[in-house]
Amino acid sequence: MSTAPWDEQLRAGKKSLRTLPGSLLLGSTGARLWADYLDPAPGFSGRFDFIHKTNIPLLFTVDNNLTDSFEPCLTEWFPSHLFMEYEGSSLLYSEQKFITWDDCAVSCQTWTNRSGEDLVLRLRTFDHVFNGNGENQLFGTFTIEHYSFDIDAALAVSDEALLEQVRLKPGESKQFVVALSLGIRGKDRPELLGQRAAGYALSRRSARRVLADYRQEYGKWFEKAPVFRSSDPLLDKTWAYRWFILRHNLADPQYGLLRYPLFYEGRSHKKGKTPFGKGGWEFSKLINLSVPLHITDAKWYHDPVYGEGALKNMKEGSGEDGLFCCMTVDTKMHSFANFSCWAAYQLFLVHRNTETMAELLPSMKMQIDSWKRLHGNERDELMIEYRHTRTGKEYQPSYWYFHNYPKNPKDPETYTYLKRVDRTVYHYLNTLGVAKLCEELGDPEAETYRSLAERIKQDILEKMWDGTTSFFYDLHHETDEKAFVKNIVGFYPVWAQLIDERYDGLIEHLFDDKEFHTKCPFPTVSADCPAYSKEGGWMGHFIKGRNGCVWDGPTWPYTNSIVLDALAKESKRRNHRFDRQFAYYLREFSFLHFFHRDLHQPGLVEHYNSATGEPLSDEHEYNHSFYIDLLISHVAGLSVAGDRLVLDPVDAGLDYFSLDNVKAAGLDIRVTYRRPGIRAGDSGIGEGYRLFVNDRLVFSNAGLCRAELPLRELAHRRED
Repeated sequence: MSTAPWDEQLRAGKKSLRTLPGSLLLGSTGARLWADYLDPAPGFSGRFDFIHKTNIPLLFTVDNNLTDSFEPCLTEWFPSHLFMEYEGSSLLYSEQKFITWDDCAVSCQTWTNRSGEDLVLRLRTFDHVFNGNGENQLFGTFTIEHYSFDIDAALAVSDEALLEQVRLKPGESKQFVVALSLGIRGKDRPELLGQRAAGYALSRRSARRVLADYRQEYGKWFEKAPVFRSSDPLLDKTWAYRWFILRHNLADPQYGLLRYPLFYEGRSHKKGKTPFGKGGWEFSKLINLSVPLHITDAKWYHDPVYGEGALKNMKEGSGEDGLFCCMTVDTKMHSFANFSCWAAYQLFLVHRNTETMAELLPSMKMQIDSWKRLHGNERDELMIEYRHTRTGKEYQPSYWYFHNYPKNPKDPETYTYLKRVDRTVYHYLNTLGVAKLCEELGDPEAETYRSLAERIKQDILEKMWDGTTSFFYDLHHETDEKAFVKNIVGFYPVWAQLIDERYDGLIEHLFDDKEFHTKCPFPTVSADCPAYSKEGGWMGHFIKGRNGCVWDGPTWPYTNSIVLDALAKESKRRNHRFDRQFAYYLREFSFLHFFHRDLHQPGLVEHYNSATGEPLSDEHEYNHSFYIDLLISHVAGLSVAGDRLVLDPVDAGLDYFSLDNVKAAGLDIRVTYRRPGIRAGDSGIGEGYRLFVNDRLVFSNAGLCRAELPLRELAHRRED
């Protein structure tokens, strides 16, 4: 994937926060530095964050004497940078700005004086932070009271006069490059920060060359991502955008509790945009609920460092109770239910990173033991959830079923502890994942965990299933009475592949327009539930505000990805009976990634109105679901088992596709398909369904089909 076509593919005109219409968004992010939003002004004015939410209001800007406002301006958002152009009667201004991986904010500016008087330009920085301390450079420190770090800064300008005053005569034009490098005070040496900034501003390269070199560097990350292209532009563009979402949310603080690389759940933050303020929720931290979702997609990246990094951070930062937990660099926080151990096993299958997994295995065993101790009970292997927020699905109506959905759900006396389907299915998958890792690593406890997983499975099937309504339900924590609320998590046993023909009828609930087949599928609770609310809120009241998370009806990408995975698996189990439905819902999920269903406006947020598809939140590039794996494992049909490659595609209605640049189990893999009688131009995609390993055709069939190829045989072919 070359960077320029890919960068152009996702260009989006103006991207801004719905809650701040005058804001501008920036796609490029550093290991620690990023923009929550930009003002429509030269340089970097807006809200800027470093490691976590810091809300720095200004890094630098350039003041002028001819205009106070750069609106309306033309902007073009690219994943790698933002282009801004203002054209007025008195001046013409254009700028390309970006943030580099090594935490430099770079602005390439061109000013043209169209007036009859001098255009006067002067660099301005945040009050009392910077002092002159070297040719063309300023140094300073941002004090951050709510974290353990302060931020050192070094600023460089291509023209030293800009620090005092630059005058452009009528008709004159001039270019400037301004760069600001940020680092942790006491950890990053100021002289090195100065060298980084100078590398952009004082390199004597033109602004155009600075941008071109940076775009090339930015694009290198994507060279280690698989490439998917097909007859459906919606899937192709969503694929490209999902890889951008991972890159946008990639972080590497190398500080405190976050010593290893990881993905954030998001870079935007709700509320709390007061300068240097911390108030309000933020997604820019390790959130253990989203870690396995990140790994599910990122395992296909050629380097496992990002999935491993999150697991290592959680291992070293485990709470006193032994659980993987949410963390900032300074603080260990609460723990969400999650399937990180199962995701770790899937990461191992692709990368065979035996040494790392052996290092992590004791901490994964601890998760199983701690869950049983903290959430288990003496009567069965089902997991009790005591706080409705801890599976990441707060205010799901089953907690209030036994109190007839009271108007005030915030009263803890009105909800009931539950044996939860989601937490228990996660527990099953984690236990099974640990058992399989034990087998792969020669650990003697493999059978102990496999036996436990089987007991968990049987308790789910025997106690949570209701044959009359064909659904899995949460249970009262003491009486085991079913809470007859069809939560979206009722499909999780399908996703975990726990069911057989005795449970036929469950997946069909997805297709009922009185239940889960809403205009914007899938709602987080069935539409026939008395507490169903398509736009959130609770029984007519917005108890968490207009954009608050309430899992009683809105649609979440988080659960869409899991349920689509479940639907594909169930379709395969039942002789591809539901392939057409999978194709439809996959496309509907894909459309959520584009505002107004317009492929020129990429943007994924936290949740949506399940009846209209209206975005209900304002966190662009929200990284709390998976999608890449759906295309690889179900559309292309490729998965990796312990000792074999498996091909098992769902017919998504495509005329052709190609999945290339896949590296798994030590093999270079390509999967292609072209429907008989269909032309695919000069794509080089041969007719039929084909698997290439190390550039050799190892399997072909006239149509889509299931096949298993032992890794040992494929390795021998490589040696031959």
